[in-house]
Amino acid sequence: MDTRPGFADGAARPDLLKVSGLERTYRAGNVSVHALRGVDFAAARGEFIVILGPSGSGKSTFLNIVGGLDRPSGGTVFFAGEELTRMSEGALTRYRRAHVGFVFQFYNLVPSLSALENVRLVTEIARAPMRPEDALALVGLEARMDHFPAELSGGEQQRVAIARAIAKRPELLLCDEPTGALDSATGVRVLEAIDTVSRETGATTLVITHNAAIADIADRVVRFADGLIAADLRNPARKAPSEVSW
Repeated sequence: MDTRPGFADGAARPDLLKVSGLERTYRAGNVSVHALRGVDFAAARGEFIVILGPSGSGKSTFLNIVGGLDRPSGGTVFFAGEELTRMSEGALTRYRRAHVGFVFQFYNLVPSLSALENVRLVTEIARAPMRPEDALALVGLEARMDHFPAELSGGEQQRVAIARAIAKRPELLLCDEPTGALDSATGVRVLEAIDTVSRETGATTLVITHNAAIADIADRVVRFADGLIAADLRNPARKAPSEVSW
């Protein structure tokens, strides 16, 4: 049974992302590096997908392109029927601002601002944001919102980063190694926060990780290898983050 907002049990979910023949080539001196080699991918609205792969497999390059941070060398990316690969730089900036929330391995919080003020930075430029207080409550930090980053643990700082990412109500939540700098117990709390906001907001959520144990919490698991998708499998049942350890 799918409990995400807007979908009846068993109902087909429309694609939010559609990627075809995606390629990305870099120049490293006289050598061409093929980060992506013709990737085809689709993600439905409200879907939770874990993307696995070793370093250099292309998964972060893929995330940067669908998030509008990088441009491909070839292929197409459609978001809600709009082609990102034809957008101007200004249009891509508006796309990122309006539709995408980013969570990275390192939290990128402003040290001189409280947790609440870090989240408010995003809500001040969003179209229809959450209250910053509500975003922090959603990740379990309602009692810590007046604390500065130096007064928070690593897991708490990452949860502030998640609150900041979802406060503008993005349709697409992109998480690149969100537990990479955390121990297992703290990482589980961060995964619980991501799972909660994904369910509560209905955001399509892509989580990149090298940690195979995390795959069990997803609707789907996509494995990258050598710039290609090597496997794309649906989990028969999702585990709760509390059931995961590494």
